[in-house]
Amino acid sequence: MTGPTSPAPGAERRPGTPRLTRADLDALPNYVPGRSPADLARELGLPEAIKLASNEVPYGPLPGVVEAVAEAVAGVHRYPDMGVLALRAALAQRHGVDPDRIATGCGSVALAEHLVRATCLPGDEVVYSWRSFEAYPIIAATSGATSVRVRNDAGHGHDLAAMAAAVTDRTRLILVCNPNNPTGTSLRRAELDRFLAAVPDDVLVVLDEAYREFVTDPEVPDGLAVYGDRPNVVVLRTFSKAWGLAGLRIGFLVGSPEVAAAVRKVVTPFSTSLAAQAGALAALDQADEVRRRCALVVAERERVTEALRKRLPAGANVPESQSNFVWLPLGEQSVPFGQACEARGIIVRPFAGEGVRVTIGTPAENDAFLAVAESAAGLLPR
Repeated sequence: MTGPTSPAPGAERRPGTPRLTRADLDALPNYVPGRSPADLARELGLPEAIKLASNEVPYGPLPGVVEAVAEAVAGVHRYPDMGVLALRAALAQRHGVDPDRIATGCGSVALAEHLVRATCLPGDEVVYSWRSFEAYPIIAATSGATSVRVRNDAGHGHDLAAMAAAVTDRTRLILVCNPNNPTGTSLRRAELDRFLAAVPDDVLVVLDEAYREFVTDPEVPDGLAVYGDRPNVVVLRTFSKAWGLAGLRIGFLVGSPEVAAAVRKVVTPFSTSLAAQAGALAALDQADEVRRRCALVVAERERVTEALRKRLPAGANVPESQSNFVWLPLGEQSVPFGQACEARGIIVRPFAGEGVRVTIGTPAENDAFLAVAESAAGLLPR
């Protein structure tokens, strides 16, 4: 479950011993991965448990990916191409941009970290909505930047007017998660147009579009197509979600040549692994299959959202999602609800005091969740 965590056993500093790490990190929560379903199944004595906590797509690797990765693994005694030239060329062709505008990294989250590192000195400010992606405060703090959190609006989405008003002369970067993780809400073109017009040209706006492939609302813009030519806009994408490569950890950004070059300077050398490059290249050949799988997720997303709104006391408050998950704004009941789901073999992602994020799985997995959610309805606010 997500939230501030206690220090690991044995991690407390003994009196009289020197501090070897930064004191400000003590107040920082750990990034908590989704629990292992195999571990939960053993604990509960069940044949299996269902994991709906990590926004993975449940349909297995794309055709050709396993074979491409296996072939690449035969060469793991050699370093990968540090310039990621073949993949950058393929991405450039797919998106109609020059390869020098592309940088790759260990998922879009790592690229967000590299962008903060490339733009911020200690004391510089990073603005983002909250609640949004839980890695943002960690990224800012570990780079020595100051987080400026702007409260989500009443619809659980970004309050762009308030975010623009929060910009100061110390602001170097703004993170805009669209669709937003974990609430699934999205920003439409008119409001993004107004926001970008209000942001100073020397502030970098990062459009984190990790869930872009699941968007069906035509008013939600493709940031790369609409804003990609703006010098102060960078678009993040990932292969972890719709492209089914979560276990290989690979993402990319598209920005100005200067910004992309700066990121390539600060990226850990060879961090885009041989297997990840091969898997991503093979996945790009399966765009039609990706669209088919995304359509399955979208259909289930709509079904699950409708069912939650009808069956649960708090269902009317479930926001429209444009991602591969739904958000239950359960407030103080979030952790008890998550615990009730786990006790029945369903792993979801509660955020203490705020809500619960539930990944869209297969129809059978979603049915199991809906049954558990309905049985736990007594926990929900009325």
